[in-house]
Amino acid sequence: MLKVSSIEENAGIEVYATECRGVGGSIKRVPEDFIVEEILVDGSKASVKLDENVANNLAGHGRYLICVLIKRGVDTILAIEEIADKLGVSPDRIGFAGIKDTNALTAQYISIGGIPANKISLVNVEGLLIKPLGYSNEEMSPKKLFGNRFTITVRGITLKEKTIRRRIEKIMSEIKDFGGIPNFFGHQRFGTIRPITHIVGKYIIKGDFEGAALTFLTYVSPFEGPKAREARRELAETMDFKRALKRFPETLMYERLVLEHLAKSPRDYIGAFHKLPANLRRLFIQSYQSYLFNRFLSERIKRDIPLEEAQTGDYVVRLSSLGLPTRKFIRVKDSNISSVNEEIKAGRAAVALPLIGPKQPPSEGLQGEIEREILERENVSGEDFKRASIIKVNLFGGLRVALERVMDLRARVISEEGAAENSVKFEFTLHKGTYATIVLREFMKPRNDRELIESGF
Repeated sequence: MLKVSSIEENAGIEVYATECRGVGGSIKRVPEDFIVEEILVDGSKASVKLDENVANNLAGHGRYLICVLIKRGVDTILAIEEIADKLGVSPDRIGFAGIKDTNALTAQYISIGGIPANKISLVNVEGLLIKPLGYSNEEMSPKKLFGNRFTITVRGITLKEKTIRRRIEKIMSEIKDFGGIPNFFGHQRFGTIRPITHIVGKYIIKGDFEGAALTFLTYVSPFEGPKAREARRELAETMDFKRALKRFPETLMYERLVLEHLAKSPRDYIGAFHKLPANLRRLFIQSYQSYLFNRFLSERIKRDIPLEEAQTGDYVVRLSSLGLPTRKFIRVKDSNISSVNEEIKAGRAAVALPLIGPKQPPSEGLQGEIEREILERENVSGEDFKRASIIKVNLFGGLRVALERVMDLRARVISEEGAAENSVKFEFTLHKGTYATIVLREFMKPRNDRELIESGF
């Protein structure tokens, strides 16, 4: 079994689905190397080419103006806030189906309540383009999202063209044999430069808010800039929050929000977390849930327990006609295992693993043994997640499909005569919630932490 980097291992991503060596290279050298185009359940597809954007089922008037938002190198949440500010409305009036990558060129649908199309000209923000398409009486939301089409260029590959082609073909074949890719939560959920969101989350659900805050503020990563590293080290030694506020770089805006509070109230760690945006507080807890899910999935693969075939004790979720998971699920028993596996073969159901929470217990059977072992080693339970309510985060748990298909996968080697390096352009479609980096890692296979960071994950 191929070795993964310690950053991946620490995020619970402990295995590959494929055995062939990767091609190396790097992604996201420029935003145009990582193109994400949103697809809705009604078949509408957002395009980064402004003149190609259309949407189904729109009218000449309605409660919500539907637009395509094209952004280059901009965070989705910050983009929504900028648009709201320019239009003079609350960000709550702007609906969207999914958060897109920041260091990328992306196209997605948004809805804006109570705004005429001619007001969109007020939005003049660098890195953003908005095209009004029509009106609807329904706002844009995650339930409308099918998935995303990715067009990703991997650059800086030092292998010969023939070797690249051979390895890509082999990996494609292995993915097909595996039935898809393990549906791991990707690197961006945990961070790669400083992968600590799940560690902070664990401290929170265990009720140790001091440990959570100090990890957030003082954990030193060798891949962070020297000023940030030195400021964190100094704070860990002195615990002087007022001095740290002067020393922490302006770019560390979330850390500075915490420090501003602790400079005035040095022991009020819970109050400090309340100064952070709700979506970041929520991310800490989601990241720890995601880490546990990744560990459950890695261990199942290590033990050669199939992902395409249910075992007694597994959870299995019903899939929609589009292949998306529904909220309906089955607990697999000896009495129904045959019929459940027929549903899985027919594409109407899929094996799922739990996102542990107060309302989501572990699996049973072989998978349940894996989960109980990991939860015991972590010294956590679903009930622990209730403590997140202290910082106004309530996550009850759920189920996530264990194996995801990679749809319409294509790869083309781009070779320039005389050049020392080659590139590969990948195109594929993924269901919502599935990470493109989890597909790319199978083809690139960075061998250590530095390679992982330098390759752009």
